[in-house]
Order: sequence, then structure tokens, then C-alpha cells
Amino acid sequence: MIPCPLGSYCPLAKLNKTTGVCEPYLYQLPPMQPNHTCGGANVWADVSSSSDIFCSAGSYCPTSIKRISCSSGHYCRMGSTSEKRCFKLSSCNSNTATQNMRAYGIMLIAALSTLLLIIYNCSDQVLTTRERRVAKSREAAARSARKTANARQRWQFAKDATKKGAMGLQAQLSRTFKKDAGNLEKFKILKQANSEADVELLSHPRPTTSSMVASSSVATNKKGKEPSGLMQMIHEIENDPDIDDIENDPDTEIETRGKSVTENVSKGKQPHTHSQIFKYAYSQLEKEKAQQKENKKLTFSGVIKMATNTERRKRPLIEISFKDLTLTLKAQNKHILRYVTGKIKPGRITAVMGPSGAGKTTFLSALAGKALGCSVTGSVLINGRNESIHSFKKITGFVPQDDVVHGNLTVEENLWFSAQCRLSVDLSKPEKVLVVERVIEFLGLQSVRNSLVGTVEKRGISGGQRKRVNVGLEMVMEPSLLILDEPTSGLDSASSQLLLRALRREALEGVNICMVVHQPSYALYKMFDDLILLGKGGLTVYHGSAKKVEEYFLGLGINIPERINPPDYFIDILEGLTAPGGSSGLSYKDLPVRWMLHNGYPIPLDMRQNAVQYDMSHSVNSANEIDPHGSSHADKTFAGELWQDMRNNVELRGEKIRHNFFKSKDLSDRKTPGVFKQYKYFLIRVGKQRLREARMQAIDYLILLLAGACLGSLTKGSEQTFGAAGYTYTVIAVSLLCKIAALRSFSLEKLHYWRESDSGMSSLAYFLSKDTLDHFNTVIKPVVYLSMFYFFTNPRSTFADNYIVLLCLVYCVTGIAYALSIFFEPGAAQLWSVLLPVVLTLVATQRKDSKILKDIANLCYSKWALQALVVANAERYQGVWLITRCGSLLKSGYNLHDWSLCISILILMGVIGRAIAFFCMVTFRKK
Repeated sequence: MIPCPLGSYCPLAKLNKTTGVCEPYLYQLPPMQPNHTCGGANVWADVSSSSDIFCSAGSYCPTSIKRISCSSGHYCRMGSTSEKRCFKLSSCNSNTATQNMRAYGIMLIAALSTLLLIIYNCSDQVLTTRERRVAKSREAAARSARKTANARQRWQFAKDATKKGAMGLQAQLSRTFKKDAGNLEKFKILKQANSEADVELLSHPRPTTSSMVASSSVATNKKGKEPSGLMQMIHEIENDPDIDDIENDPDTEIETRGKSVTENVSKGKQPHTHSQIFKYAYSQLEKEKAQQKENKKLTFSGVIKMATNTERRKRPLIEISFKDLTLTLKAQNKHILRYVTGKIKPGRITAVMGPSGAGKTTFLSALAGKALGCSVTGSVLINGRNESIHSFKKITGFVPQDDVVHGNLTVEENLWFSAQCRLSVDLSKPEKVLVVERVIEFLGLQSVRNSLVGTVEKRGISGGQRKRVNVGLEMVMEPSLLILDEPTSGLDSASSQLLLRALRREALEGVNICMVVHQPSYALYKMFDDLILLGKGGLTVYHGSAKKVEEYFLGLGINIPERINPPDYFIDILEGLTAPGGSSGLSYKDLPVRWMLHNGYPIPLDMRQNAVQYDMSHSVNSANEIDPHGSSHADKTFAGELWQDMRNNVELRGEKIRHNFFKSKDLSDRKTPGVFKQYKYFLIRVGKQRLREARMQAIDYLILLLAGACLGSLTKGSEQTFGAAGYTYTVIAVSLLCKIAALRSFSLEKLHYWRESDSGMSSLAYFLSKDTLDHFNTVIKPVVYLSMFYFFTNPRSTFADNYIVLLCLVYCVTGIAYALSIFFEPGAAQLWSVLLPVVLTLVATQRKDSKILKDIANLCYSKWALQALVVANAERYQGVWLITRCGSLLKSGYNLHDWSLCISILILMGVIGRAIAFFCMVTFRKK
């Protein structure tokens, strides 16, 4: 006989004299031993072998020989030594093995839903209220600035009218008075009349014609004649451009009213409230509008005054010159740009035109340092020095052809974020607000500034407005070099002219603007300073002033027909749709050669045949003659082509790694916000995006809730395996659903990240902000799932133990999902997210007959999550369950003391997954 453990029921056996068996234990007394009697139990094994000695469910056994049924309001599990009181709101009848806690699950879901609704609604309400207050302050400041500007404009008009009346008075006096004695007195009376008129205008902003006539008549009655010499001096004073410029200069007028604000900003006493900041910004905007009007009639002295204005911020000038620039695709050994020579200058708008496939975008990519996967020959100089364009990326703006704009942010939020991250840290907040307001004003985005940009699925602003926002993202960082790829595509004539006027204003600031345009209207064409025409094959047809292009083609015998837009005619010729007019006999293939001959450039070897009929007295530098076909004529084997492709891919990856991890020196002379400051800006942006995705988050929670309810109700908890079957399904379901949801964090914004990282924004700040905001889901989703699964299955482990394990599991799988979403395309990433949880869980639950299989299982996160859940439940089994617990854990390969190890490994795998995801994010980029 063996002693019975706690939680067992093994009373003394009774001898069945008929069979000689001690019931209920089924052992017999020794034969021929009449003095022996039946004792207690003779077997204690696992529950499957000796379930008879376990205290039955619905009863508890305070001793091994006493069994008591559970009373109402209590429950007793199998092998219990005492009854446990049921929680409130749970139903427990007599002889109950488990308590029904589904009411607590419903209450938890209700509380969680209420909390989430409060968080989302309150946060959204706070943001909405704050935005409404800011908008109110902005509108009030704008109205005040416009009112002041209109009053100043009326005063200026009245002053001009008074001056005209005074000039008429002078003429009348010169005709009336011819004597020389009273000349000086008459001049004083004239000045007095002017001063009185000014005083009258200051007291009454709207002077009438009768008042001017009255003042003239008074002066006429008082004074005599003036000499003609003095009148000539008066005319010279009145017509002096310096005096006129001072009187009409809006700088001096605005300074009289806004001087205190400007002085406060310059001295560091910056406005800090929204009203003060917007008041300063809009007063400066009205000042700039007045300056634009004055620029149309600006005198030489006014130009000198603008150039010597010390309060005006200067941008660094960037001039890019290139010689024999040639780009060749490494994989195909094909030229896409050939022998392009010239320069683009600051303060000018250079348009790049040409037919489709002429290499226009490739040319811009080469200038911007984005021509990855191509071999580049020739030279590109920055300000006459051999420097990398990446050294100036903080002051270089690149506008892609596609409108890469955050659709779930408003117009103002998109622009403000770009300004915060890319403007100098030395710039005060009022100045940054001024920059953003200026861009919104000159791009005509005032009416949609608080509207969401929108996406393909959700309609937002119009396509033209979206295109202008795309350009505005680069304008708000005040670049010195602005490169635009077809910014007017899809825009109507009015929107295109509005955009070009904004770019023209940037050019007046000294910005070097180069843009690809596709058949612009004549009005847009006249706004360009320089023009680059590229023919098929990436060859230059013309590069120079836009005003001289017609003269150049006229010299070739090509006349532009009347009522034909010159850009359209040029493109038709270069496309081969229209033969060049005249008797020159030129073909569109001959135009690049004629340009080379016109400038004395060396003729490539493959183009010399086309140049034979022209002036061959031009020197041909044989050193620059390159066979364009190279080795492309040589037949390559399949293995050779495969090897070349692999080599090109390795070189391309190497270029990307060098570009991302080996930073070039910074020559931009601009200090932008650091990682922690940008992390703050990214957090604010991602937080707004998450709040606007509340419906999508709610769907994720609902799916998890249904999964927990289904698995909890269908899974039958086994006491022998400590609920391992239900936990296996839990690991698969939670991993799969959380992975798919986490894919959205990075897969939907790859283009946005590439654009922002190329502009110098911190990749680390971007990644950490996304991960930080996703921790909200990491914390909430285990609660949502367990609120159904835990209260349906009612395991012996505590809710806290299960929550900690699922929390670490969700943290682990989201890190893996980040890596999948970044490395793969969205479709492939979803397939991997579904496949991995199933396969890894199957591997983790197989018998480990070999060391290799065991090592593979140790690499599966599902093995550690499942072990932690089972161990947390097994720890609650004591007494009579010890043999069952040891046997089950030994069979599964689990250790009762490894719960903390499992948690640590899950966290470590989550960290490793995030590290891999970050490495892939900054390294891999699809073509």
C-alpha cells in the first residue's frame, strides 16, 4: 500500500468474499493468509491510468478517505481538497465542477469598448476643438491683415490722387505767376498744401474730389507766380525714383505698423500664442503681396534696396553643370541618356521636354542622385566642384511624378509636417508658420487646407489640388534646388499657371528649378527661362534660353507654322510625327548631331555617319568616341546572362547599402531636427492617422473577439494535457490575425517612406514612431481575445498569466510582420503571414525524436508561446496531479521552471524581428 496524496479519494477497500478481490482497487489478498485484510489504494499513477483515486469533479476531499459534494455557490474541480467560492455574477449549482464566468467576459468587453470609445472620441474631440480654435485664430488674423492692407491701399490711392492734384496746382501756379520775387514763398505754400492734404487723408481715409479742389483753390488764391527753374526742380524731386520708391515702398508702410512684431522676432521676443503667430505671418504675407505688385513697376533703386535688405533670408545658391552625362542600364547594357552637356542655373526655371522614352525622368534622377542600377559616365559638378548631390539633400527638393501624399492627413498637416522635419532648427515657429502659410497662399490651397487629401478608396481633394500639395511638400522646406517630374500633368490651364507662378516666385528667391513638362500651353511655355530638348535615345537637341529656341531652329531651316504651339511642334518633330519644314532635308535623327556641331562637341562614333553630310571640319575627339553597343553584339550563353544578372543585382544591393549606411558629408549648411525631435513629430502624425483609422481598428478587435468566442466554445479543455489543444489553436489564431493587421503599418506607406528618407528625414524616428503607436494594439488585443477565450474555457491558470504570454506573443509576431511587410510585396506578405503560424506551430508540436528537429523547434516562436501557456496552467495542478503533470510535461519536452525563459525568448524574437525589419527598410527597395 502507498500513502494517498492530497486531492485523492482512496478509502479502505472491502473484500469481496466471492471473488477474493479488494474493491474498488481490484487487488487480491495473498493466498493462504487469513489474517490479512484489505487496505487502501495500491496504485497512484496519472489520471488516465488511475482516475478512480482522484477526487471526482463536483466534490472535494479534505482527506483521502472523505469526500464531500460541493455546495451551491461553490465549485470543485477534479482532485480538489476544498471547495472554492464562485465569483459574483457567476452561476454555481451544487456539485458544480467549474463556474460560469461568461458574464465577466461580457463585462470586460463592455468596459474595454467603452474605454476605447472614450479614448478615440475624446482624442478626436480634443483634436477637432484644437483645430477649430487654431482655425478661428488664423481666420481672425487673416481678416485683420487684409483689412489693414486694404486700408493702406486706399490711403496710397488717395495719396497718389492728391499728388496729381498738387502737380496740377504747380502747373497752374507756373502759368499764373511769372515774377521771380515770390518763387520761394510759392514753393513753401505748395509744400504746405501737400502736408495739409496728407493730414486730411490720415484723418479721413476716403478723400473726395471736392476736398482736393478746395485745397487747390485756396492755394491758388493765396500765392503768386513761380519761376520755371524752380518748377523744374520740383518736377525733378517729384519724379526722383528714389523718393518715389521710398514713398511707394510697402516695406516702409508696413514697418510703421508691424515694426514692433518684426523687432520682437529679431530680438528673440517671439510671439507664442496662435493669434500672435498668425498675426505676424499674415502681416508678412500681405507685405509680400504688396511687394509683388511693386515689383512690376520696380525701379533700379528699388532693386538695389531689395538686394541689400538684411532682414530677408538668403538661400544658398546651387548651380549644377554636367558634361557628357551618359546613363546605361547595367542589366541590359542599354543607353537611356547620352552625352548631355550643359548647366542649370539658380534663379531660373529650366524645362526639360522631349518625346516619350527620351530619358527626361532619367535625366532628373541622375541630377538628384537617384539613378540606382545605372552606370553613370561623364561629370556632374555642384557649384563648379566635384561634390555629391547627396551632400546637399537637406536643401534639395524632388517632386516625383506620382502624388506621394498621405491621404489620411489634411493638406495643412502634410505641409506642416514636412516643414517641421526639414526646415532649420534655428528658424522660429512664427517663421515656420509663415513659410507654410505662404505656400498655402501662393498654391491656392486656402479653401482645402483642412480637408483630407484622400486616397483611391476614399475621395478627398481634387487631383489638381493633390498635385499642388505634392509640390508644396518640397516648397515648404525652402530648397535651393527644386527638381520636379511632370508637375503639371493632369492639371488644367488655370491650375498649371497657378503652380508656375508659385515656382516663379521661388525662382526669384534664387532657387534653381528644373522640371519635366509634357507639351505645355503657350502661356506656360513663356514662363520658362531655359529649355532642354531631348530626342530619342536621350540625346540633346537643344539646351539654352527658351526665348532663343525658335531662332535656333529657324537657323536650321525649321519654321514654326502659324497658330501652332511651339512646344507641341517641337515634340511632334522629335517624335517623328511631323517632318521638319523647309528645304534643309533634315530628319529628327539629325537634330542631335546638328546640336553637337553647333556647339563644337565631339561626335560619338555611331553618329558620325549622320554627320558626314554636314560640316565635318569640327574636331572629333577620338578619345570620347564610344561604341554605344559595346559588347551587346556578342552572343552570350544562358549561364553567362544569368551570371551577369546576379552580378548586377549584387552590385545594385551594394549601391543601396552604401547609399543608406555610409552617409556623405553635409554641405547644405542647414541643421535640421535630430532623431528625437523628429520622433516626436512622427508620433503626432502617426497618432492622427491611427485616430482616423478607428473603424479599421474596431474591425480587427471584432475579428479577434469572434475568434476567442469560437475557439473558447469549441475547445474542450483536457485535464490530462492541461489545455494544450486549446492553446495550440490560440497561438495559431492570435499569431495569424495580429500579423495580418500589423502588415498595414509599413506596407501601405513604402513610397512615402522612400520619399521622406531621400529628403534626409530620420528612418529610425519613422520606424520607432510606428512601432510605438502599434504598442497600443499590442496591449489591447490580448485582452480582447482572452475576454472570450479565457472565460469560455475557464482554465486553472490566472487571467494575468495568460495575458502576459499573449502580450509577448503579439509583440513577437508584430516584429515578424514588420519584416514581412517591408521585404515582400503586400500579396506575398499576406500569404507568408498565414503560412508561418500554421507551419511553425505544427513543427513545434511534433515529437522531437532527433536533435535537428528539436533545434528547429527551438527556433519557432510558437513553441515558446505554447510552452508558456501550458506551464502557466500546469503550475496550478498540485497533490494528486503531480504524476500526471510530470508525465505530460516530459512527453511534450517542457520544463515547469522555464516560464520566465519562454517570456524572455518571445520578447527577444520580437526585438530581433524589428531589427531585421529596420535593416530591410533602409536597405531593400523595389525598382
